[in-house]
Amino acid sequence: QVQLVESGGGLVQPGGSLRLSCAASGSISSPYIMSWYRQTPGKQREWVAQIVSSGSTNYADSVKGRFTISRDNAKNAIYLQMNSLKPEDTAVYYCQGQMVGLTVWGQGTQVTVSS
Repeated sequence: QVQLVESGGGLVQPGGSLRLSCAASGSISSPYIMSWYRQTPGKQREWVAQIVSSGSTNYADSVKGRFTISRDNAKNAIYLQMNSLKPEDTAVYYCQGQMVGLTVWGQGTQVTVSS
């Protein structure tokens, strides 16, 4: 059973940067899609970015050019580098893994962008 644990959230000023990590316990087998989502109170969970087993990436328009998703296969981890953060990026960020027959979510990490 694969489990995902996010870390790296916190409080940052507008214009600042944070790097989120998602560590997987257990083997992530190809093919897979690893994604970051975010959610604010009262709103639906919003897709942010994804990386697939081939290495290709996709981003929501709201974060394109500011966020970068990457992976470290040796560490069984993915990352979300967030630059030029805005107050509207404030949310709980979740890591999701999709493999054949299995979808797994992490517990989330809070990101707050505020002066």
